[in-house]
Amino acid sequence: MADLDSLKEAVISGDANTAKAVTEAAVAEGIDVQVIVSDYLIPAMDEVGRRFEANEYFVPELLIGARAMKTSMAVLKPLLADSGVKPVAKVAIGTVKGDLHDIGKNLVASMLEGGGFEIVDLGVDVSPEQFIQSVQESGVAIICMSALLTTTMGSMKDTIQALNAAGLRDKVQVMIGGAPITQQYANEIGADGYSDNASAAVSCARKLAKVA
Repeated sequence: MADLDSLKEAVISGDANTAKAVTEAAVAEGIDVQVIVSDYLIPAMDEVGRRFEANEYFVPELLIGARAMKTSMAVLKPLLADSGVKPVAKVAIGTVKGDLHDIGKNLVASMLEGGGFEIVDLGVDVSPEQFIQSVQESGVAIICMSALLTTTMGSMKDTIQALNAAGLRDKVQVMIGGAPITQQYANEIGADGYSDNASAAVSCARKLAKVA
């Protein structure tokens, strides 16, 4: 019988090979994929986030934990779609126009996926129009914007203004983050949420999705 506690520990420790093997064994035994995700993968990533917040883990540990989780999710995703399991919410994430940095964005995306969110990764150098398109065509409930350069921060404000102009602002929640970003800036441009790290981004997104 698949040892799902070892799956949780594999994600926490960043052991991608064990995470994949236990997940495949669990699927082969017919264990409910929703149970695997809700009772083991999400709590595992929550624990990774807790350890990061407590300074027990650092960015490398977050990255390898997220990698192990994604290895498991790669096995489960087709089954989740077939079973009709709904994600917490759909999130579009991207680094804003003019900015090509993606490490922080990728880490936040992985942590959100581990937290039960469906991710639409728009990549880097994402224009306001691309964010708007994600709302119109993909039905995302939350937009996450990242910027690492002070010179690209203004793109966040431009995107929020574009959402207003398109009549979509009341249909989507907006989160922002990145090295130069502050809560004060989030307030100034009318963002709904701000996070200064990937772990806290999950809590923020859950609050915005009203599942916290």
